Amino acid sequence: MKNKVKIVNIGLFLIVIIGLGSGCTGNQNQFANNNDDAEIVKVHTSKPIDQSVANEAKEKVIKEKEVSGVKAVNTDKELLLAVKVDQFDRFRLKNIEKKVKSDLEKAYPNHKIIVSTDSKMYLELEQLEQKLQKDKTEKKTLKKEFDKIKSLMKEKA
Repeated sequence: MKNKVKIVNIGLFLIVIIGLGSGCTGNQNQFANNNDDAEIVKVHTSKPIDQSVANEAKEKVIKEKEVSGVKAVNTDKELLLAVKVDQFDRFRLKNIEKKVKSDLEKAYPNHKIIVSTDSKMYLELEQLEQKLQKDKTEKKTLKKEFDKIKSLMKEKA
């Protein structure tokens, strides 16, 4: 009787070990940090203000491994940029923000650059980008919304 209990215990132990072992060999690349799924939307560069600076900045910033999304809008002299950061990298928001800002200041010395990692700023810039994409904004309206977002970003900083 003791032998049967011992054999059953060993069998259950082996089943548990095999189950745990096979469960841990799943998708090893699940947490790989690549930005293949990250996409950026290029905004029309014609009306009312040329958005080529914002588009170039988005391309540069999205290459950072911590960044999963970027939204940016620019005027003639300023660039507002909001960065979406992967969940694990949220512990280093300030460092990421400083690094992105310093890189962009080197690339665009003629523009005043404001960078935010705040998700609300990301959503605000996304809405403004969509309005620019539809070409439904006038220069005056764009400037007003741009200044509103800029003041929100400065308030958070």
